[in-house]
Amino acid sequence: MKRLDHLILTGLLLVTIVFTASSQTNKPRAVPVQNGKIWTVEKANQWYAQHKWIIGANFIPSTAINQLEMWQAETFDPKTIDTELGYAEAIGFNTMRVFLHSVAYGADPKGFKSRMNRYLTIANRHRIQTIFVFFDDCWNPNPKPGKQPLPKAGIHNSGWMQDPGVREVKDPKQFNKLEGYFKDVMSTFSHDKRVLLWDLYNEPGNDQKRDTSLALLTKVFNWARDVNPDQPVSAGLWEWDFEKLNAFQALNSDIITYHEYEDVKSHERVLQLLKTHGKPLICTEYMARSRNSTFQTILPLLKKENIGAINWGLVAGKTNTIYAWDTPMPQGGEPKLWFHDIFHKDGTPYKPEETEFIKKITAQPKTETLK
Repeated sequence: MKRLDHLILTGLLLVTIVFTASSQTNKPRAVPVQNGKIWTVEKANQWYAQHKWIIGANFIPSTAINQLEMWQAETFDPKTIDTELGYAEAIGFNTMRVFLHSVAYGADPKGFKSRMNRYLTIANRHRIQTIFVFFDDCWNPNPKPGKQPLPKAGIHNSGWMQDPGVREVKDPKQFNKLEGYFKDVMSTFSHDKRVLLWDLYNEPGNDQKRDTSLALLTKVFNWARDVNPDQPVSAGLWEWDFEKLNAFQALNSDIITYHEYEDVKSHERVLQLLKTHGKPLICTEYMARSRNSTFQTILPLLKKENIGAINWGLVAGKTNTIYAWDTPMPQGGEPKLWFHDIFHKDGTPYKPEETEFIKKITAQPKTETLK
């Protein structure tokens, strides 16, 4: 998703500080949630060993501009979901990361959960497990139910909505409402084997919120521990100079998840540091072609290291993620180089050599990589 500019070297040094914070009194500590129940390294690795190599994409149907349009009754589109998950299955993908939205739930709690179940049924038919994402600090700050905006020509994720909005993140009085939504949804699917993992909060601190999001993030982990689902919970590290947030996320996640959109050398250095936790790793966002993060460069690294690989984007559609974050094309049209996404709406690959590469690497045993 949208990322803040940063220097990777500076970031890596700060991550090192984060990892040693708990043993240095002159560094801010990241105190685990009080409820306990954080998975041990042993339990996390036992869970991970039970799964095939995790590979897939962040998914929203091409007919939806944002999470609300995906989940609201009037625009929920199971036919397109079925078709496009079929594209994913055909190239060997086995996991989709899917964003929920509290506003869609608030408008129709029972129907929202019913649509979640229908989505899971479709995904399961395609042999795809799901990572559900609850909250998100990215993009537009004031989500509203009902008809969603039309895409802005050539603008990356022009209609994506934060969850919750800015007011709710900053006002603890709003947390009770969010807690009800969170616990109802997680409790409903807490024993559902079709759900692989709960991603509690996407890119906390984004959109200039920084440590303001820590209060809600802390609550969210506590709520998850109250529910105690069968599935692991996590919140992905993404901005390497967010010291307090990174420390809290890393120490409280059952499985370490992260985002990295830079080239293979930068990705390797991030892995060297994240592996020090001893827990399994899943990269829940990567693949930005203009930044030299591609399937051909990154997937062999992640396969070799047995790290889950979830790229951003499956089918080009209303989210406009074929356009880069920082390179809008207000005149519209197709960019020469797609930023994200793999398929046109009719299932034709953007780059056939990419999909052939993905098919080959997913067809191999978990411990093998393409040369």
